[in-house]
Amino acid sequence: MSNAHSDLILQRLQRLHPKAIDLSLDRLLRLLDALDHPERRLAPVVHVAGTNGKGSTLAMLDAMLAADGRRVQRYISPHLVRFNERILFDGEPIDEQVFSEVLDRAERANRGEPITFFEITTAAAFLAFAEREADVLLLETGLGGRLDATNVVERPLLTLITPVSYDHQAFLGDRLDQIAGEKAGILKAGVPCALGPQQADALDAIRARAESVGAPLILHGRDWEAERVGGRLEVRHGETTLDLPLPALKGAHQILNAGLAVVAALSLGDLAPSEDAIAAGLTRARWPARLQALTTGPLPAHLPDGSSLWLDGGHNPAAGEVLAAYFDEEDPRPLHLVVGMINTKDSLGFLAPLAPLAASLQAVPVPDEQASRDPAEVVEEAEDLGLPATVRRDVPSALLAIAARSAGPVRVLICGSLYLAGHVLRANS
Repeated sequence: MSNAHSDLILQRLQRLHPKAIDLSLDRLLRLLDALDHPERRLAPVVHVAGTNGKGSTLAMLDAMLAADGRRVQRYISPHLVRFNERILFDGEPIDEQVFSEVLDRAERANRGEPITFFEITTAAAFLAFAEREADVLLLETGLGGRLDATNVVERPLLTLITPVSYDHQAFLGDRLDQIAGEKAGILKAGVPCALGPQQADALDAIRARAESVGAPLILHGRDWEAERVGGRLEVRHGETTLDLPLPALKGAHQILNAGLAVVAALSLGDLAPSEDAIAAGLTRARWPARLQALTTGPLPAHLPDGSSLWLDGGHNPAAGEVLAAYFDEEDPRPLHLVVGMINTKDSLGFLAPLAPLAASLQAVPVPDEQASRDPAEVVEEAEDLGLPATVRRDVPSALLAIAARSAGPVRVLICGSLYLAGHVLRANS
């Protein structure tokens, strides 16, 4: 069956609710009842919320469990190239025929009632997961936690909260403690929650929620730590210290993401992978559009010989800081930014850490996105930060402009949006 069938269903589902985001669980619970509650027939669930690092942490945990011979399901969002990427079985996107079938069943059971796109596609994902045996389901929230569609799972095996920072303020609140409180809505009575490093206000909010529901916390800095020691990763969890290879995923921030993944793996009871499998998973994990080096395809050919081209979907201030830390290194090649953003994101906050490192910024629209931020606004903010900036019609023209003005090899980072990253991956395939 071609992908066209699921594409047609997805197009219909997008018209069921006038808002892309309308946080509530009532509509989804109604539909799940009509579907005989697939969310109650899932494999043991690891539920993750947070602002940054959710996907990377789950990718590493998935690889660890797979290396131990476990059958792993994973639910992520958003996708990069095709929607099927959101529903993964043993690392592979859901089969098109199965995907179309569960979408069709969810659509028929919904009977045309208002429901958001994320809610009904999450219901379809639960159908697919419930009807295929697995050892564990790694479940990523879409937005927030308390009212996120994934939070209908009543009793997960384990919850994780990655670092919380500012994002989606229009839906989650303007203060960090409000945002963290929403993320902490995934905590359940008696279910352990492993926390990544948190700012003080976020940690206070998570602790308050944990105390109110009776969820034991596994705290970074108290119960676990992770650091790079020479060319190795050292993770301490309670009385156990593991000496492991560095993660394959690039960036200093991945040390702590890897540490959280290791702690999660060790907290799975009978499902916990061996130390050898944990080590293998760290080196095998892949997560596209997160400090991904583009070395093949048409786009790198636009740049001078000896150049490097990077792609990252980061889009909030914390992501800007992570990227700045990675590119703040001794390298004679100038750094140029190609940036496209969605208009709900804090572009000034994202660009501020990167601006002192960059020689120029080329602002592009995010293709096929109504919410794409006007590149002229990105240029204005970059110039306010002292960064020379220009509007370009698309990524290839931006790369050609950088090459035309360069006397030698350069470094180029394409960033600002996962939607832009997906378009780049499609265009460069």
